[in-house]
Amino acid sequence: MEDVDLMISLGVKSYRFSISWSRVLPRGRFGGINYSGIKYYNIVIDALISRGIKPFVTLSHMDYPQAFENRFQGWLSPEMQKEFVYLADLCFKHFGNRVKYWTTINEPNQQLILSYKTGIFPPARCSSPYGNCSQGNSETEPFIAAHNMILAHAKSVNIYQTKYQKEQNGSIGIVVQTSWFEPVSDSTVDKAAAERAQSFYSNWILDPIMYGAYPKEMVNILGPALPRFLTNEVNILKNSKVDFMGINHYTSYFIRDCLVSACNTGSGAFKAEGFALKLDRIGNVTIGELTDVKWQHIDPEGFRKMLDYLKNRYPEMPIFITENGFGDLQKPETTVKELLHDTKRIQYMSGYLEALQAAMRDGVDVKGYFAWSLLDNFEWLDGYKVRFGLFHVDHTTLKRTPKQSASWYKRFIDEHVNARDLMDN
Repeated sequence: MEDVDLMISLGVKSYRFSISWSRVLPRGRFGGINYSGIKYYNIVIDALISRGIKPFVTLSHMDYPQAFENRFQGWLSPEMQKEFVYLADLCFKHFGNRVKYWTTINEPNQQLILSYKTGIFPPARCSSPYGNCSQGNSETEPFIAAHNMILAHAKSVNIYQTKYQKEQNGSIGIVVQTSWFEPVSDSTVDKAAAERAQSFYSNWILDPIMYGAYPKEMVNILGPALPRFLTNEVNILKNSKVDFMGINHYTSYFIRDCLVSACNTGSGAFKAEGFALKLDRIGNVTIGELTDVKWQHIDPEGFRKMLDYLKNRYPEMPIFITENGFGDLQKPETTVKELLHDTKRIQYMSGYLEALQAAMRDGVDVKGYFAWSLLDNFEWLDGYKVRFGLFHVDHTTLKRTPKQSASWYKRFIDEHVNARDLMDN
């Protein structure tokens, strides 16, 4: 309850969290339901609602039962579609009478890249030159796994919309990670490369969900390595339209063409990435302000451009900003006082929220914003070294302490959100 109190202190109206697949179905659909896990999530949901906070629930955020990997290699198998639909149905049944906002999968594009292309996340599958793994094929497996994820998503949306939505009166979408890709020059080839970068990243997932087909840039470059949707699968996609899209956005990159131009090796430069090299600088010019977290570059204007791009590519689709925030790298010499005095996070959030407001004035239909994150948390391979929280967590005592950004965010909500609510009433 302490963390719910922290949410109340900020004035937030919704809290986004994910179901741990293994917590409710440790061995999948044939292994029995863990009702202690169901009870746990009921307690969380009821606690939020009792304090006036709407739960915004993601069904899958990276993790899944080890049994799936052992039995059929996880997302590389169509069996995973059946397992995911079973999970979704279970959650809709047990929680849907109170949960009004669902997302199926968190950042499938990022998960696929890290797990099956570069291989730095489990199940650690890749091939050279994309990564150094003992198994896998970076030019085929990411696209096989993506195909299964997309169909698992669509079938779960269909289950919700045909079986639960009318009675439960909720909505359902998906969350993808986006980055803004700025061409390094005004040349035709660099502009085309920037578009390819989008197609091999967020559009890879969103185009099939919205239109029933992969982006043409992927089809042209990958050829038979890109799975095809069968006629019945296209029908499933077209009959399972999401109610909204969620985007997690943190950063921007320069993009240089590697398809028809001489190009250095690096992230994005190869076939399975669209021959679009990602750069954080061109000479002495950086893409926004670089930070100690190597992938995060402060570029609010890129956020606005990304939102405008999504509005144009997917017209009339409501958007939730499901993650946006700033990571502090805790170095050996970093003090707690420095972490609490997080002016760079305030600068980042202020800039990105201003860009968000500008995009809304451009006509982007943004329904909500979630800061990442409430608390300092476990950041995958970075462990506890990168801190995104508005509240500092002492990882020995677990004590929560508000950072300067928490006070700033509370004032922002008071001045913008609460003031607007009073005007609307």
